[in-house]
Amino acid sequence: MNDFLTWMTVLLGAALLFVGLFRRLGLGATLGYIVGGVVVGPSVLNLSGDAAAINRVSEIGIALLLFLVGLELQPARLWRMKKEIFGLGLAQLLAAGAVLSVLVKLVLGLAWGPALAIGLALGLSSTAQVLPMLRSTGEMNSPHGERAFSILLLQDLALIPLITLTAALSVGGDPDSPSGLEMTGLTIAAVIGLVLAGRFLIAPLYTLIGRLGERELFVVAGLLTVIGAAALMHALHLSVALGAFVAGVMLAESPYRHELESDIEPFRSILLGLFFMSVGMLLDLRVIAAQPLLVIGLAAAVIALKAGVLYPIARAFGSVPGRAATLSLLLSQAGEFGFVLFASAAAGRLITLEQASLLGAVVTASMVATPFLMRFIGWLQARQPEKHVDLEGPEFSPATNVIVVGYGRFGQTVAQMLMAKRIPVTLIDLKPSQIELSGQFGTKVYYGDGTRIDLLRTAGAAEAEGIFFCHDDADFGRDQLETIVEAFPKARVMVRVFDRRQAMALEGLDVVLLQREVFDSAVAMGRAALATLGIAEREVARVEREYRERDHERFRLQTESGDLRSGMDRSFAQAPLED
Repeated sequence: MNDFLTWMTVLLGAALLFVGLFRRLGLGATLGYIVGGVVVGPSVLNLSGDAAAINRVSEIGIALLLFLVGLELQPARLWRMKKEIFGLGLAQLLAAGAVLSVLVKLVLGLAWGPALAIGLALGLSSTAQVLPMLRSTGEMNSPHGERAFSILLLQDLALIPLITLTAALSVGGDPDSPSGLEMTGLTIAAVIGLVLAGRFLIAPLYTLIGRLGERELFVVAGLLTVIGAAALMHALHLSVALGAFVAGVMLAESPYRHELESDIEPFRSILLGLFFMSVGMLLDLRVIAAQPLLVIGLAAAVIALKAGVLYPIARAFGSVPGRAATLSLLLSQAGEFGFVLFASAAAGRLITLEQASLLGAVVTASMVATPFLMRFIGWLQARQPEKHVDLEGPEFSPATNVIVVGYGRFGQTVAQMLMAKRIPVTLIDLKPSQIELSGQFGTKVYYGDGTRIDLLRTAGAAEAEGIFFCHDDADFGRDQLETIVEAFPKARVMVRVFDRRQAMALEGLDVVLLQREVFDSAVAMGRAALATLGIAEREVARVEREYRERDHERFRLQTESGDLRSGMDRSFAQAPLED
């Protein structure tokens, strides 16, 4: 017990130090965990105990990650992604596996059979590294994120055939391990069993817990679901991650899905961090020290070949050049399942233990490179925004009644409400990434700075009935807007403003509306908060009406005086309503 407590203290302390440092440097948490594991592991300070045991425990973090991903994918959405999963995903794995098999044969001198097994293992990417990146950037549910997830899901499904292939090629393999045919049958049976358990056992269990209203029971039930599914798959020598994913999908339509996500997330973060630390601890620095150029060269070759193979495949499946390049680099590293397959290959005498250590070092080095690659492509995109030659300007737009400048979350709502009544709209945005993303959803957005007179004129502003500025620009000033209003007197102009200061600066111009971007949503939440606390609907309406009147009066006084402190005596903080 004392040893365990000491190990955990060391691991958590190292995680706190290195993750905090690497976050500060902008290199991401994953790299911090891996480096922290290297430092406290046997290759450096040797403070961490049994790295293999910690690795086995922390693999639950991967299971929790796949469970949370499954919660976000309703079965209907998963079925909609079948083309990407079995088309894009399978094409990536087969193409990358073929190319990397040749590399492995040339470098390690293996026969074609073992080279194919190792090449396909290197063709897998890191689910544990890529999915948190997508979740942290909010791209998990975007077309770009769905393509990445589809490839990763196919790779998880392919783990079972790859283990079967390795076992079939092995010399004197484990006699207790199931055959390839048995593993296929067991996988199908286990997935069906999990589906039935989710529908007839787990879902009713959550309904019962919801009625009891005990929050801690959701935590217990969530962990039981994930660990139970993982334990079943592990007992059958199948993919633990796949079992957890299926369990998540089965609960994706549960009314308690969001409750489960919030309860499981802290455990997922901690255990996934320990997994990456164990990867660093298992890294044998002596292998790298003995052959540094070989390790770095192989890691670079794996990254280059995987990215080079995936890019044309992604383009063939409809990704625009920028997104295809990002996807290719995002999935260019080798993955954590490689460690499992290399160990299996070494046990089956397909490769030596030294070769397994070398390949493990290559996998780790490729994972370490991923955050740097993503920063590099972000730097390229920031430095060369004009290189998006496939983006059309508004001169290609057909004549429309309305121009909407800015097609982010605010502009989308405004434009789609107009489209609901079949009002023709010209959409303009300055962000290529937003235009490309909108195009993937079937919406045509034109590239350009919609605050420029010449560009607006090109877009047909002289004849437009309305010009609606929905872009997020707190510096959009009075001089700019006044020039636009004078240039296009026929158009009714509306402007999204950031706050009271910007609204005060634009007040008095001949515009139909200055809409503070969060005002009405904040009022709506205030109404809901009053109702939740038991205030009668009639009184809630009175509070809203009085608040709007006072806010309007304060705004008038502030605009006249140019001082934000004017009218403070009219705020509810100073003068609450009388009952």
